[in-house]
Amino acid sequence: MVERSLRASPEGRKTAKTALIGCRLTQQQLADALGVTRQPIGKFFKGKPVDRELFVRICEKLKLDWQAIAQKDDELEAEQNRNAASDIDALVQEIRKQVEPNIRERCGTMRVLDMSQPIGLGKIYTSVNILEKLTKTRGLELADLMRDTSPEEFDRFCLGNVRARRIPGLEAVEQFSKLMIFGKPGAGKTTFLKHLAIQCIGGKFQTERIPVFITLKDFAETDGNPDLLEYLDRSLLMHPALQNVVCAGRALILLDGLDEVRDADSDRVLRQITGFSQQFPQNQFVITCRIAAREYTFEKFTEVEIADFDDKQIADFSGKWFRSKNDPIKAERFLHKLQENEPIRELATNPLLLTLLCLVFEDSGSFPTNRAELYENGVDVLLKKWDVKRNIERDHVYKGLSLKRKKDLLSQIARTTFEEGNYFFKQRQLERYISEYIQNLSGASTDLEALEIDSAAVLKSIEAQHGLLVERARGIYSFSHLTFHEYFTARKIVMSCNPYAADDLTLQELVSHVGEKRWREVFLLTTQSLDPADALLRLMKAQIDRLLVGNERLQEFLIWVDEKARSVKVPFKLASVRAFYLALEQRLEIDSNQANVREFPIPTLAFSIDPDFAFAYDLGIDFELLKTLLASQIIEEATRSVNIKCLSFYDNDGNYYDDGGVYLGKEDTFILGDDDSDLNQYQAKVYGQFWDDVKEKWNVDSDISLHDELYIVFQYPLEEKLREELLFLREQLPTPLEFAKNPENEGEENWNDWGEFDCQSWTLSLLNTMLEHRNIGQDWQFSDTEEASVQQYYNANKLLVDCLNSDCYVSREVRQEIEDTLLLPMSE
Repeated sequence: MVERSLRASPEGRKTAKTALIGCRLTQQQLADALGVTRQPIGKFFKGKPVDRELFVRICEKLKLDWQAIAQKDDELEAEQNRNAASDIDALVQEIRKQVEPNIRERCGTMRVLDMSQPIGLGKIYTSVNILEKLTKTRGLELADLMRDTSPEEFDRFCLGNVRARRIPGLEAVEQFSKLMIFGKPGAGKTTFLKHLAIQCIGGKFQTERIPVFITLKDFAETDGNPDLLEYLDRSLLMHPALQNVVCAGRALILLDGLDEVRDADSDRVLRQITGFSQQFPQNQFVITCRIAAREYTFEKFTEVEIADFDDKQIADFSGKWFRSKNDPIKAERFLHKLQENEPIRELATNPLLLTLLCLVFEDSGSFPTNRAELYENGVDVLLKKWDVKRNIERDHVYKGLSLKRKKDLLSQIARTTFEEGNYFFKQRQLERYISEYIQNLSGASTDLEALEIDSAAVLKSIEAQHGLLVERARGIYSFSHLTFHEYFTARKIVMSCNPYAADDLTLQELVSHVGEKRWREVFLLTTQSLDPADALLRLMKAQIDRLLVGNERLQEFLIWVDEKARSVKVPFKLASVRAFYLALEQRLEIDSNQANVREFPIPTLAFSIDPDFAFAYDLGIDFELLKTLLASQIIEEATRSVNIKCLSFYDNDGNYYDDGGVYLGKEDTFILGDDDSDLNQYQAKVYGQFWDDVKEKWNVDSDISLHDELYIVFQYPLEEKLREELLFLREQLPTPLEFAKNPENEGEENWNDWGEFDCQSWTLSLLNTMLEHRNIGQDWQFSDTEEASVQQYYNANKLLVDCLNSDCYVSREVRQEIEDTLLLPMSE
């Protein structure tokens, strides 16, 4: 043993050699005198350790103070440490080589859900981010969580908007020697620990340590209840000298799934982790656990949380997934479809649900038309499949709360809070909802205090085991995704209604929200889940028609829309043409996919009603509608722009205004025709601004004038009378508008004269021509309230059409009835 050995210091050895000569002895004679062999005497004079008792006897024989001759403890310890460190370095590298195959076998692959075979972790691993502060500990109020938003304009991704700083996962492990990582179910905790093990054994992370990956559930259930150090030797097939490495503090201890330990084993496992980390503190420790699983506290550990995936991580993971399947094109299509569908994209922030989406997309190349079925699958994964696939049996905190009852409970909470416009709810309120539900279950306690305790336990169970309810701030909860809030709301409606009854109160209550943006997904999911959906769709259509009832002006507008649609001969559904004119006239929803020579914007509702309409535009097919409508609309845009700019210039009483309606003065205030007059400069400004507006709106080249715009119209088939009148109006324009921007240009005088005397009459002639031949160019002069009503009416009809186009079951008669009467005035 080291503590029973002594060695002579360098100075002590010199003194001993002098004393040996002074005593006229050789080393052999000294050995004989002490009754020992020559070897330990030689070690003494070479400064090597010898038995403590012999060391003292040698010094006494040489008449020396042994304490003065012996090397001091700190010097000896330093040397011993240097030797030990050298030895442990060599041992670590030896063990790393021997255990690498075992580590790669246990941590190098992953297989979840319905994957047909394991997949290499390196092929799909996506770096995780860590929140340095747990979201549940944030001291925020409800008002803070809903700041700068409202129930109607709620950002779907606001639920995941965490203000805590994010750092890369590997950086967090480097920064904190003892780390407790919390995360929601499926957040990627186990995958992250496996990645740490692979990176370490592969020489890319903490190469001076040996990774030790322990599944705490397996450790807790090992026969004989071994301690952690024994478990390393007995169960992990590690090197027999691994204990020496642990004692030296050279291990990376990865303890996975603390929440998966049964209650019966929990206290013992907690004691083992606490004792082990205190006994061998120089090792690196990382523990993973689900949020809210239990109130674990390890004094020396830093608590952090795995953040949801952001868009970059989603793209990285899905790209790797499909490339591993040798299908990179599907990866691009997956992201494109994900961007088109915000509710599904929202689920992709959870790695487990993202994996589910990749599996679904891998089979069909698209997401299901019936999103209700997709969300139900996602809910089942979190409520049941995820644990079952890994052979984990959770403790039931309430014996009467089956899988179905949990869904029913979540549905009740969802509908109640969604109808109130509450996306966040306080813990006590949530526990009250739970109490009201479970008190009616068989065997439930009638004692209010016991019910309160049970309700709190049920809430923690749902949060920890399934992650469908999460604590966003201290004492404030929400559904983990707005998509699940909407799904459970729709589920409750479907369970509560009579789908065959038009007077069903549940359905009538639902359709009262048909004009509200935030209810859109609930309508779609409810429609897809009802069998049949006839009654709901008829109620929606009736409610939408009533949105504009009582306003004669808006009804006149719908009459005009219908007349315009009937005036053109096209091979498309009449309702789609009505949608075209409705959106075009009021500049409503516009699709970014533009077509035709003018890159003309197209309303998507028209496309939704009749796919052939969209197909024709995409291919630029030479239909009459594409020509006559575009020709008319180009003229109308030009007419409106010129009319606004010219008529705002002066009125019939000689009053001058700017394009914002600000009064500039009377006619006699200006000297007409004078190059230096305020009026002439203002003319140049107004028409210069007009031309800039035209260029920005149509993205035309700077050398295209209003002459050219009218010329473009002549490329379309026009009736002879209209062509003649437009040609006459075009010839009346003195010069291109570009001249108005630069007073130095030739033709300025002609332009000023025309702007002064002829602009208003020319504009009115163009308006009258288009009203006569195309019935366009009306100035409806809707109020802000009326414009908002038209927008709401349009959006509600878009929702109705989307419901019809979803995977809903509706009779042929009802479908045809709705399509035939879409966007018609009440008189029709």
